[in-house]
Amino acid sequence: MTTFEKVYEAVKSIPEGSVATYGQVAEAIGSRRLSRVVGYALHVNPEPGVIPCHRVVKKDGEVSGAFAFGGGRRQAELLREEGVGFVDETHVDMERYRVPFLPLV
Repeated sequence: MTTFEKVYEAVKSIPEGSVATYGQVAEAIGSRRLSRVVGYALHVNPEPGVIPCHRVVKKDGEVSGAFAFGGGRRQAELLREEGVGFVDETHVDMERYRVPFLPLV
């Protein structure tokens, strides 16, 4: 399995209505140092309807302005449609909606 495939498998494990950080996904694929690689993989997500890349946010809960499928506003909209709450327009309420951990891939 390639690194990008591992990223996609980890992201698929994030439940609807929850988020994970780039660092959490990187940790799930073997190294927290791969956070940027996670971002690159999500930017070229081959199956946006299947691989829920909108559920990955920055460590402070901020949505990505570089969200490949419509920008940060679209990412926030997708999360809100799943019931994810925000503390302001661009930051997810991480205390309530961040998954505590992701399974290792």
